[in-house]
Amino acid sequence: MLKVRNLSLAFGDLVLADQLSFTLEAGKTHVIIGPNGTGKSSLLKVLFGDIKPQSGEVLFDSEHLDYRNLNPWRQRFGYMPQDIRLDIGLTVLEVVLLGQLNALSLKLADSLIEKALKALDQIGLLHLAQRDVRTLSGGQCQMILFAQALMRNPKILMLDEPVSALDLHFQQVMLDHLDQQTHQQHWVSVMILHDLNLAAQYADNLLVLKGGKLLAEGAPAEVLSADLVEEVYGVKAELAYDQQGIPFVRTPRRRLMQQSVSLAS
Repeated sequence: MLKVRNLSLAFGDLVLADQLSFTLEAGKTHVIIGPNGTGKSSLLKVLFGDIKPQSGEVLFDSEHLDYRNLNPWRQRFGYMPQDIRLDIGLTVLEVVLLGQLNALSLKLADSLIEKALKALDQIGLLHLAQRDVRTLSGGQCQMILFAQALMRNPKILMLDEPVSALDLHFQQVMLDHLDQQTHQQHWVSVMILHDLNLAAQYADNLLVLKGGKLLAEGAPAEVLSADLVEEVYGVKAELAYDQQGIPFVRTPRRRLMQQSVSLAS
């Protein structure tokens, strides 16, 4: 499991983490939600070792993150930051193979190539294997980087807004595959999402951040409420539940809400 203890992080007057503590269990998908600018992406960078906090500690199975020796720590991660641009003259297959950079040499093992092709096949993009990545759409690039992250054989998989450019089909493909592999491979999977309905559907554990604080944590059905949505995002919301008890968040259009108030008065 991945543990964060008493983490504090600030840039000037902007407090992104204020004595933040939580535990992320293996075999579960943990989804972080919260308003823009609340430090979600910075938190992932802290976990990866890109940013050193003012205080606190990060542990994986009792081993501390050591900023003086980051390479062994990072070998555990499959990390997909947001807004990575693939402006390089490589094929899709070559980009996916970079997920096994430490195992690459002048002669590629057949097993590595087969593994990369399998990763592409599992996400429905095998037909793009020989395409130049510079010809891909933003959504296709996100899927390719997801396949690259999977190639690392991660113990910890971190995805920062991984579906922001994906259509409905590929959102389901990616998130279903993530859900299946997290449970089968016993990964610690951490994902930032802005879509509350996708978060409710795919999170085993939901973490709600605002103002450097962890406002709520737990199963989506236990955590999400109209009051919480208004507190975090400042909008009125309505919640319904599907047959599995998963909440669905709806935010009515303000103009229609104003019309309803006018008619009622």
